[in-house]
Amino acid sequence: MTKLQSEQQFEAYCKKIMKNKVPKKPIISISGGTCGYARGIIEIIEAFKDAIKGYEDDISMKVTGCHGYCATEPNVTIFPEEIFYKNLKPVDAPNIVQSILNGEILDSLVVSENGENFNHVNEIPFYKHQMRILLRDNPSIDPTSIEEYMAIGGYKALSKALKMEPDEIIENIKISGLRGRGGAGFPTGRKWEITRKQENEVKYIICNADEGDPGAYMDRSLLEGNTQLIIEGMIIGAYAIGASKGWVYVRDEYPFAVKSLTINIQMAREIGLLGKNILGSGFNFDLEIVRGVGAFVCGEETALIHSIEGVRGIPSQRPPYPAQKGLFGKPTNINNVETWANVPRIFEMGVDRFAKIGTERSKGTKIFSLVGKVKNTGLVEVPMGISIKEIVYDIGGGSPTDKKIKAIQTGGPSGGCIPLKLFDLPIDYESLTQAGSIMGSGGMIVMDENTCMVDFARYFTNFLQNESCGKCTPCREGTQHMFGILTDIIEGKANSESIELLKELTNVIKDTSLCGLGQTAPNPVLTTIRYFKDEYIAHMKDKRCPAGACKALIKYTIDAEKCTGCGLCKKNCPEDAIIGESKQPHSIDQDKCIKCGICQEICKSGSVICKQGGIKCQK
Repeated sequence: MTKLQSEQQFEAYCKKIMKNKVPKKPIISISGGTCGYARGIIEIIEAFKDAIKGYEDDISMKVTGCHGYCATEPNVTIFPEEIFYKNLKPVDAPNIVQSILNGEILDSLVVSENGENFNHVNEIPFYKHQMRILLRDNPSIDPTSIEEYMAIGGYKALSKALKMEPDEIIENIKISGLRGRGGAGFPTGRKWEITRKQENEVKYIICNADEGDPGAYMDRSLLEGNTQLIIEGMIIGAYAIGASKGWVYVRDEYPFAVKSLTINIQMAREIGLLGKNILGSGFNFDLEIVRGVGAFVCGEETALIHSIEGVRGIPSQRPPYPAQKGLFGKPTNINNVETWANVPRIFEMGVDRFAKIGTERSKGTKIFSLVGKVKNTGLVEVPMGISIKEIVYDIGGGSPTDKKIKAIQTGGPSGGCIPLKLFDLPIDYESLTQAGSIMGSGGMIVMDENTCMVDFARYFTNFLQNESCGKCTPCREGTQHMFGILTDIIEGKANSESIELLKELTNVIKDTSLCGLGQTAPNPVLTTIRYFKDEYIAHMKDKRCPAGACKALIKYTIDAEKCTGCGLCKKNCPEDAIIGESKQPHSIDQDKCIKCGICQEICKSGSVICKQGGIKCQK
């Protein structure tokens, strides 16, 4: 690999590799993110390798990062036509190869919605309503090749930035309106400016890739699919701030991301884009990877810093902020993966163009991981200001069943639940906060009428109490008490005072916790009480779960007059909870019954009865 030692060498090298970037033959691009591997992409890759044998002069293939449409994994995109094929099996590979050779499209493998086939990527509703700026190149480049990244214009932004004064770069980031994509949305340019102005000559930067929200995988996809985009953003940021070294803090549960980072950092060093005197500018900067062990609290920046330093990852009181006194006591700028990825795009697009995307106070696009009770799950990149309804129904395709969607949670465990009646809400930092939720890193969980909102709040409260570092009493003790009260409610043990007790407790936790984890921990509880109070009352007053999800409130019995003693329920009960002799009426041992409902599902005589709060359960 050529070592680039000057701006002139860089330009010449880019021209050379860009000359060959136009594909001379069709390319089968295989979606190779973690989700693809989980759905059997290895077999698909091998099948395509076999199918292409003998046709290497006519067709090529590459394994890329995730294409985003996770509901259709394994999937491929055929370039340059951008034909998309979904839910593939190994036997499909030879048919796809032959269809490419014959200039045909396989209608049986394309996306179909409401009886209409969509052959090309830009026609598919899931992609059509997005604005893919950061995820744009994931389907087209090999993430293990720095040359492929450079062939599509990679590192042009860095080249441009190195000709500018650091203060000018920071001013451009401020004008762009870019805000941190990791949670609170602090203005990125302002954070850079604070770090740069510190008098200490040694400064550091960190990429927070400790993505720990259940159901969220935006950062993982960027790291796996376009690692050089993040590296380039960090180099630009380091130059602007005056940092000589950076760290990428990535959780060890992301093996593909760690592997991709390792490969790409080494490639950037070998070609001269990391290390000493980058492109002859006199600027020195290098990167190091630190693997986190999975503690959710290490997503908080001061806890993350402690973890890198080799001590227990627990938050510190602020101020001083990391920008003033951070890693090893030096001024340190921390941004998350998506924030760093936006930096090269701002210089590539132009500051003014970027600033026109989004709303007045929330600029650019945001990547969300759309999961839960929605048809089209996957990674969604949309402009700030788009409504929740557009994401859930136009992109997500609505409910995959006949069940009605009733809410969405944004912001991960520390986010809030937003009801269907507010789905016209534009998505930006301020509007979500007003609704009681947060943007967070970008998790979106869709819920339907079978989801119990009390139990949903309890699930995330349990997650947060387990992940609390225990340093401050309000979070350590408060989340445990919240979980206990919510458990009493779903088990029918609570009284009418429980809601007021929860409100009082959540306010104390919110106002007195040390870090963001504790301060936002009450959000799931507060928003479910705010928008779904009737469900809390039903659990406490009527001893009934409107969603039919809380098993402690359900009781299965057998009507002796209807029971024929056929033994089907007894034979299929996983806990041997059915009592009775053949041809005689059976009964259920309530101490053994786990409320799975199998007995009712298979009963042919209709003698198994489900009740909660004395009322028959609705099927």
